Formats: sequence, C-alpha cells, structure tokens
Amino acid sequence: MRRNGLSKYDAPLRVQYEWGYQDFFNWGESVENNRIKPKTERKLHTNTMQFREWQRGWNDAYYANLKRVQRNEQTRARS
Repeated sequence: MRRNGLSKYDAPLRVQYEWGYQDFFNWGESVENNRIKPKTERKLHTNTMQFREWQRGWNDAYYANLKRVQRNEQTRARS
C-alpha cells in the first residue's frame, strides 16, 4: 500500500478520464422521482486512482463548458 491507501494497481488510466469527461456532458439524461440522474452510473470507490482520474475528466469538462458559456455570453452582450 502506498500513501492515501492506494495500491500500485490503482494506475491512472485514460479510460476513466474519458468516462469523467463524457459523463459531464451526458448528465441529466433521465429523470426519476423529480431527480435528475446520470445516463450511466460509475461504481468507482472514492479512494482509488480510477476515481481520481474520473474526477479529473469531470473537472476538465466543467471548465471547458464554463469557458464556452462565458464566451457565448460575451458575444451575446456585444450584439
């Protein structure tokens, strides 16, 4: 075991990063009991490197979307 309870097998994988990036944009695909649910639910434990890679992908998608929204608002304000 390494620091933070991670083992050497918890390697950062590109797949989890891409899952996080895609999950951000697929959020809210279904609604049940007045609750927005993700299109797919990932069963990743929070104290693993796979989850951290997924979270990194989610965060990158969030900030990419934020820049896009801010750019669209600025162009709309100029018109």
